[in-house]
Amino acid sequence: MSDDVAIRVRGLRKTYGGSVAVAGLDLDVHRGEVFALLGPNGAGKTTTVEILEGYRGRDAGEVRVLDVDPADPTRDWRGRVGIVFQGTGEFDELSVAEVVHHFAGFYRDADDPDKVIERVGLTAKAGARTHTLSGGQKRRLDVALGIVGRPELLFLDEPTTGFDPEARREFWELIRDLAAAGTTIVLTTHYLDEAEALADRVGVIAGGQLVETAAPHQLGNRQEALATVSWRTPDGTLDSAQSAAPTALVAELAARFGGEVPGLTVSRPTLEDIYLTMIGHR
Repeated sequence: MSDDVAIRVRGLRKTYGGSVAVAGLDLDVHRGEVFALLGPNGAGKTTTVEILEGYRGRDAGEVRVLDVDPADPTRDWRGRVGIVFQGTGEFDELSVAEVVHHFAGFYRDADDPDKVIERVGLTAKAGARTHTLSGGQKRRLDVALGIVGRPELLFLDEPTTGFDPEARREFWELIRDLAAAGTTIVLTTHYLDEAEALADRVGVIAGGQLVETAAPHQLGNRQEALATVSWRTPDGTLDSAQSAAPTALVAELAARFGGEVPGLTVSRPTLEDIYLTMIGHR
């Protein structure tokens, strides 16, 4: 396994009765990158991640996570991997500081709990009972518990579900800070704008197989897709055309209208457009 690879998967298979959840999946995740795993419900995404985390067995295939088979994890390996579930647990009668200090005791080389609380933006809430936290603050606590052990690799499962737009953007900054510090991050999300904002690469799972991996702007040859140029005609109706050279078309329209083009928009397929096409074809 290359020193550059944090996760290596070859031929991963998992079935439940007669139903195939993962069908021969291959995947590499590089150290230090943010990798977003995308896929509809039932595509095999959750099963794949749970196998990588060591919480679910597999039927076949080779899996190495930080050079260890997660089916046979060691205590040292567990300390190198952080997991942020959709909900870590309920600690209603404990304060934020008490919960983080308690979890720090599970690790041999834990980070300073108070510094972790500061890092996730909860210093002002350190003495607050966890049941008084907002949804976004509880999610920050979940992250604090996931990173207090100084993980090399962090799994984030739907980290911003239920967040308002402001809380989501604040959380994105936290993830960027973790990535900048060298943490490898595997992110599962249904928010395509989140994947585009955070991920170095994305992988799309459909039918238990990895359809494609690429940088968000390159998925499905998105960067080469035709641009759609739209404008309003003199009679007020909307007109549009697709072009491989939108700049030239805009210049032609500007000349035609004598300067400003009314209602001008230029767009290419979004990540969501490409993603929906991929899973629809599967």
